[in-house]
Amino acid sequence: MPHAEIDAPAALSVQPCAAPLGADVTGIDLSRPLQPADVQAIQQAWARHLVLRFRGQHALTLEGLARFSGHFGPLDLRPTASMAMSREHDELPPEITVISNVKVGGKPLGALGDGEAVWHTDMTYKPVPPKGACLYAAEVPPSGGNTHFANMYAAYETLSDALKARIEGLRCVHDASRNSAGELRLGYEDVSDPRQTKGAVHPIVSTHAVTGRKCLLLGRRRNAYIVGLDLAESEQLLDALWAHATRPELTWTQVWQVGDLMMWDNTCTMHKRDAFDPAARRLMYRTQIAGVATP
Repeated sequence: MPHAEIDAPAALSVQPCAAPLGADVTGIDLSRPLQPADVQAIQQAWARHLVLRFRGQHALTLEGLARFSGHFGPLDLRPTASMAMSREHDELPPEITVISNVKVGGKPLGALGDGEAVWHTDMTYKPVPPKGACLYAAEVPPSGGNTHFANMYAAYETLSDALKARIEGLRCVHDASRNSAGELRLGYEDVSDPRQTKGAVHPIVSTHAVTGRKCLLLGRRRNAYIVGLDLAESEQLLDALWAHATRPELTWTQVWQVGDLMMWDNTCTMHKRDAFDPAARRLMYRTQIAGVATP
């Protein structure tokens, strides 16, 4: 479906990627204060393309990352770490989360290590998940560690009419016990029966607060359970939805370069990360834009 052109400032350019989501934003230095017209243009591009990439932002500081992210909503504080972190980590601004396999003095500088992070939407195990996130690359490995994004509007819209009717009104429990790297969170016991899953309950079909479009809200596959269904039926239906939503034709891959900043809408996308060489360094800084409770 064609879109009207974004009314962007002269220097700012938005170039859609050859994929079902994603766009490059150029002609802007995020280390400098943004003008209202810049913020408006970025907001419009974000709503349209779901994932934005700003390349070459080498002058961006952590304070600048937080300042930029704050234009799009209040920022969450970083979550409590599941293990003892380095002093360097603990001294960072409270809005900054570190995603890294780097260790300082034997203690992690960040979370999620070097393994695969499976398809997920951030923190849907909470009643109000984050609105979005920004992730900035300070160090990247020579290969691996790519991030893939999936369009949950397109995932819903390309379902068969029969499957759309089947899932309308159904709600799913989103597991809170493990993160996207499969690590058990502090204070949780491992769950083997999805019917015992602890976490928020969300409709499988969600309506975006800004665009009004319907999308799938799947969260994480592990230990998800559709309320009210027989376990076998829940598993079969979730397997079908996940297989459909993560098809390659609905996704786009970010191959990281130092100085990249990625900004994604957490409410209508999923993402995953490839594993990479444990001997290589990967250092990323993330901010999280808080979600807004709907009436």
